Amino acid sequence: MLISKQLNAALNAQVGNELLASNQYVVIASYFDAEGLPMLAKHYFNQATEERDHAMRFVRLILDGGGDLKIPAVPAPKTGFKSSLAAVQLALESEITVTNQINDIVDLAIKEKNHIMKNGLDWFVNEQREEVTSADTLVRMVKRAGEAGLFHVEAFLRDGGLSEAEGGAEGAAG
Repeated sequence: MLISKQLNAALNAQVGNELLASNQYVVIASYFDAEGLPMLAKHYFNQATEERDHAMRFVRLILDGGGDLKIPAVPAPKTGFKSSLAAVQLALESEITVTNQINDIVDLAIKEKNHIMKNGLDWFVNEQREEVTSADTLVRMVKRAGEAGLFHVEAFLRDGGLSEAEGGAEGAAG
């Protein structure tokens, strides 16, 4: 087995965390769908799929490491947003939480000198940088636009704005 029992448990917990994040995005997407904001809904439905894919990558990491997969119970996501800003802020907070959870697992792999698992976790670290950046961009845009100006955010997303924004300086230079 390539992973300790402690690292195995942390990875199993992260599978649950990623599934919770996926479910949270489904609820956020549903909120935007009900508000008549199809591009925000589409963005968050896509995020939900991405988080589920992340859970499956953790599953693969556990199995490839010879670990024992035990998916924990997943708590219900938060519902009932008072505004679009509250919904996108929750998405950002969720991404920051997941980032901290992944950082803790990386720290454990480093402490255990498990370079194979640390290397597998590096993908998630890089992915979280992108996730937090795009979530933060949406929070700032929704704040600036206000509820009445969300059609600007919709147009930005329709035109592939976050895809371009995620490229950052590399995307601008390349």
